[in-house]
Amino acid sequence: MAKRQAKKELPLLKEIAHFRQASLLNDDPAYRYQVGDYIKDNLKHKLRPYQAEALYSLNYTQTRSQAHNQLLFNMATGSGKTDVMAAVILYMYSEYEYQNFIFVANTSAVVEKTKDNFVKHNSPKYLFNDPVTIDGRRITMQAVNRFPTMPEKDSIYLKLTTIQALANELGSLRENGLTYTELEKDKLVILADEAHHFNASTKSQKVEEKSWEILLNKIRSANPDNRQFEFTATIDIDKELVYEKYKDKIVYKYDLNRFMSDGYSKNVYRLEAQNEDKVKMLNAVLLSQYRKRVAQRVGIEDFKPVILFKSNRVNSSNQAKKDFLALIAGLDADKLGEFLGKQSRVNHSVTLKRIYAYWEKQDLAQTIVELKRDFNAMTTINVNDTTKEGILGDERGFNILNTLEDINNPLRTIFAVAKLTEGWDVLNLYDIVRIGEQPTTIKQTNSEAQLIGRGARYNPFKYQGERKYIRRFDHADPDMKLLESLYYHTINDVKYINNLVKSFNKMNLVSESDNENDFSVYTATVKSSFKKSKAYQVGKLYHNELEDVPLGEYDSLKSYGIDNHIIKINMNDSIVEHRNDEGGSGQEQASREVIIADFTKQTDLRLLKKAMAREPFFRFANLSQWVPTLKSLEQFRTDEKWLGSTRIVAVVPYYQQVDEQQSPLFRLRVVDQALQKIKKALKNNFARKRGTNRFVGIPLKDVIVDYQKRVSNNLTGLQAIVRPEAMANDDWFVYDQAIVDRLEKSLIDMLRNVIDELKAKYHEVFLLRNEETMSLFKLYDFNTTLAHYEAFMPDFVLYLDGGEVIYQLFIEPKGEQLLIRDDWKEKLLEKITPENIELMGENQDVRLYGIKFFKDGKGYEVENEIRNKLLD
Repeated sequence: MAKRQAKKELPLLKEIAHFRQASLLNDDPAYRYQVGDYIKDNLKHKLRPYQAEALYSLNYTQTRSQAHNQLLFNMATGSGKTDVMAAVILYMYSEYEYQNFIFVANTSAVVEKTKDNFVKHNSPKYLFNDPVTIDGRRITMQAVNRFPTMPEKDSIYLKLTTIQALANELGSLRENGLTYTELEKDKLVILADEAHHFNASTKSQKVEEKSWEILLNKIRSANPDNRQFEFTATIDIDKELVYEKYKDKIVYKYDLNRFMSDGYSKNVYRLEAQNEDKVKMLNAVLLSQYRKRVAQRVGIEDFKPVILFKSNRVNSSNQAKKDFLALIAGLDADKLGEFLGKQSRVNHSVTLKRIYAYWEKQDLAQTIVELKRDFNAMTTINVNDTTKEGILGDERGFNILNTLEDINNPLRTIFAVAKLTEGWDVLNLYDIVRIGEQPTTIKQTNSEAQLIGRGARYNPFKYQGERKYIRRFDHADPDMKLLESLYYHTINDVKYINNLVKSFNKMNLVSESDNENDFSVYTATVKSSFKKSKAYQVGKLYHNELEDVPLGEYDSLKSYGIDNHIIKINMNDSIVEHRNDEGGSGQEQASREVIIADFTKQTDLRLLKKAMAREPFFRFANLSQWVPTLKSLEQFRTDEKWLGSTRIVAVVPYYQQVDEQQSPLFRLRVVDQALQKIKKALKNNFARKRGTNRFVGIPLKDVIVDYQKRVSNNLTGLQAIVRPEAMANDDWFVYDQAIVDRLEKSLIDMLRNVIDELKAKYHEVFLLRNEETMSLFKLYDFNTTLAHYEAFMPDFVLYLDGGEVIYQLFIEPKGEQLLIRDDWKEKLLEKITPENIELMGENQDVRLYGIKFFKDGKGYEVENEIRNKLLD
C-alpha cells in the first residue's frame, strides 16, 4: 500500500510565522509594521484582521534585503481578496512609489467587476473613499490603456485587462498598444486575479512562448523592480510542479473552512431529496418567501433573498424558466394546500418540514397573491449564454447580476447554465436549485462546489440598527439562522453526494445535510432514580428577579454599561489576528495603552465636538430619544457622569511612534470608534430590565426535563465536537447521558475526583445540566455601577442537600477565546454568595455560590474552590 503523502511545507509562510513570534526586542522594520492610516482612511471597508495580517506578511517580504518579486495570496472565495488588492495598491504607492499597476484576469467579467471596484467612483462597489488623500494630497485613480511617459506625481495608473487581450496587445504592434519596450522604463505591479489560470507551462512542463504564464514572467522581468502579486482561492499545491513553483511564494493563506468557521460567511446546508424539478422549484420559493417574512417580522428592511436555478444545458434551462412561470401562474390555494400536505409527509428535510407547517397555518389565498407578486416574469431572468464567458459575458447581464442587493433591482429568481465561479459578487443568494438532474462527475461537482462557495458570501443586512459582516445567529432560533444560511437543493444519489462531498472537502467548504436522516439526534433523559429523589420532588433552583429600570436612572454612561472614566479602543488589529466578537476587545502581547483624549481638557473637547458632529446619532434630537435625562449636548460632553471625566485610551502596537499616536487623524479615528461603542450601548441598553439580588425559587422539576440535541453526521471541513457521554453508572448526574463538548466533558471528569467525598458528607449530591437552548433558568447581573442587561445561563448547577442546608453552586466552562468578552459573567458568579443575596419567601436555609470559570487546563482551580466551600 502506498504511503500517505506528507503535508507539504510552505517555507515562506513558516518563515513569516517564526518572525511574528520573534523577540519583542527585534529591531527589524517589518516587525514594527502596522496597517497605515493612509490605507485605513482611504478604504471604504474596514480591513478585517486576516486581511490586515495579509498586508503584514506582504510588508515582511518587501523589507527583506532581497525583496520577493512574485507572491501568491491564497485566500478563500468571498474573503475579500479585492479589498486586499486595493490596500496593496495604496501600500505600494505610498511606501515604494509605484504608480503603474496592471490588473489581469482570465475573463472580461472579472475585469468589469474590478473596474467598478477600482476606478468607477460612482459605483456602489467602489472600494476606495472618495477622494483618496495621502499626506494631505489628493490622489487620482486613473484607468489607462498605456502608462504615461511623464506620470503626474499624485496619480495612480491602472490598466485593467484580460490576459487574452494583454497577450494580443503585446504580441502585435498596434496604435496605442502596450509594448515590452515601454514596460522596461518604469517599475510596475502586476495584480493577477484567479491566478490558478496562469500555470499552464508549470503543469505541462513545457515552455510555451504563447502561454499566459510565460507572458506574465516576461512582463515581470522587463524591469528588476517589477512585482507580481497573484490572488486565488484555488491553488493545487498537491501537484508537485505547482508546489515547487509556489512553495516559497505563498505569502498568505486563509482557507475556506477557516473563513467559514470564523463566521464571515453564510452557513451551507444541502437539501437532498428524490424530487422532480417542479417540487424543488416550489420548495425553494416557499423557503425563500418564508425567509423574507422572518426578516420583515424582526424589522430587517429591504431584505430580498434570491434563488438561482442551475441547469446543465441551455435548452433545459430555457424550458425550466417556462415551467417555473407556468407553475406560479397556475398555483391556487387548493393546489398549494395539497402540495403542503403531501410534502410534509414524505419530505425528510428538517427545515422544509418546519416551513410546510408554517404555511399550512396561513391564509393560503393571501399567500398565493404574495407569491405571484414576488415571483413572476418581471422578477425572473434567464441569463444563459453559449459563449465561453457564460452568463457574465453580456454587459447588461453582468450589471443586473452584480446589483442584486439593490432594492431597486426586482430580481428574485435567476436561471443559468454556465458556472458562476469567477467574477460574480452577490451577497443575497440564499437558494441554489439543481435543475434537470443527471449523473455528475467529480469535475462537475468541483465547479458546483465553487459556485456554492461564492453563494456562501455573507449578506451584511442591517439588524437592530447595526450592519455586521460576521454571523450573529449561530446560537439563535432556527428562523434567525435562516437569514445566514445558504441552501443547495439537489438529488439524493449516493454517487453524486459522495462526489459533491469530496469536492467540498477539496475546497475545505463546510456544509451540512438538512436531511433528518443525516443527523444524530441525541436524547438526554432524566434518570428515573433521580425523579425519586427529594431534590426532584420538592427541590428548587434559584435565580434572581428582574425589575424595570426607571427612566430617571439613565443618568450616566455607567447606567448603559459604559465606563465613563476610561474607554479603551483596540487599534492593534494589523499584526495579530484578533476577532472582536460582539463587542469584546483585548490587548495582545505586543501592545501597550496610550491616552488619546482626556475630555477634562478644553483642547480635547474640541476633538470630541468634531467627532460628534460627524455622527448624526449624536445630534440632540436623536440622542435625547435614548437618553431621557439629558438636557443638552453640552451636558453630554462636559458632565462627569457622561463624557466630562472620560479618557479615551488606544491599545496600540508597542512600537508605534509617539507622533503617529498623536496625529490629528489617528486621534480623531480613535474617538470616532469610541463614540460608535457608546452609540451601540445607548441603543442596546435603553429601557431594559435589570437583575436584582433578590433570588426566588422555581421547581427543579420544571427545569430538569428531557431534551434533545441535534448533531450533524456529515460536517465537511469542520469536525463536530459535541458528542454524548454515557452517564448511566454515575448516579450523581441527573441525565442518562451528557451531550457535551470537550471542555464540558473535562469538567465532568474533574468532578469525579471529588464526588465520593461530597457524597460521604451530603445526603444528596447531583450535577444538573442547564441546556441553554431550552432552559428557563437564567441569571442577571446585579448590584453593579456598570450595567449588564444580558441573560446568563450557567451550564451546570451542583446541587447538594446537607439535611439542614441546601447548597447550590453555579459552574460555567469557558473557552479561552471567550474569557475577555464574558468577563462580566465570571464577576457575576463571584458576587453570588449568601451574604450578597436575599432569598425571597424561603423558610429553609439555602446557600448559593457562584464558581469562577472552568478553564482549559485549569480545572484544579475549580476543584479547589469546591473543596473550600463544601468540604472544609
